[in-house]
Amino acid sequence: MFFEFGIKDAIDITLVALILYYFYRLMKESRSLPVFMGILVFIVLWLVVSQVLEMKLLGSIMDKLVSVGVIGLIVLFQDDIRRFFYNLGAHQRVKGIRRFFTGEDGRKKEEDLKPIIIPIVMAALNMSKKKVGALIVMQRSMPLDDVANTGEMIDANISQQLIENIFFKNSPLHDGALIVEGKRLKAAGCILPVSHEQNIPKSLGLRHRAALGMSQDSDCIAIVVSEETGGITVAIDGQLQLRLTAEKLESILTEEMM
Repeated sequence: MFFEFGIKDAIDITLVALILYYFYRLMKESRSLPVFMGILVFIVLWLVVSQVLEMKLLGSIMDKLVSVGVIGLIVLFQDDIRRFFYNLGAHQRVKGIRRFFTGEDGRKKEEDLKPIIIPIVMAALNMSKKKVGALIVMQRSMPLDDVANTGEMIDANISQQLIENIFFKNSPLHDGALIVEGKRLKAAGCILPVSHEQNIPKSLGLRHRAALGMSQDSDCIAIVVSEETGGITVAIDGQLQLRLTAEKLESILTEEMM
């Protein structure tokens, strides 16, 4: 017998299609697309065996594999699942709902941000002129304690001279990332997760990949000064903004930190 097809069924199918498409994009970006396609093939076979052909023995075996496989998939794709829920929670509408219920303003005054932003911008500008490589991560709402613990704790006031000294070529901390939390330089020489995006220009180095990876895993702002070209780059929400001037960098930081 044919079942009645209503608007609820259309919405149901549409939502499933959107979810599958989103996971397809997620797996493609993380180079796990063959695994995703394999899972889809297994699900189709499972439905055919258990629902269409009604093979009880084979169907029960595949049912057990599905129940156990869910746990395996969570372990296998824990980073992708974490990124999915982070992107969901970081959406602007979700943030607005959170501020509505918590009563948080979520905005900072521009004059309060200047003592934080100006030294960082000036340091980036000077290092750009001298072609000194640098990687600075500015924390926003998401704590970065786990990343800060991979480096050396500094807990110092934000200073242009101190930032430039940290990334001086003979400094033991110049290869890692500098973490900025609030009005303090929290830690230096920190190790960041590296992005495996395939569409990153080949001219960009490991610092850019680390900045992009950090911006994909958190809501931070990552600033990169290229050692080869002196170019200034910002990574925000998994996107790179290249070849920035000091004025543009200041504008971006002010807007994003507010």
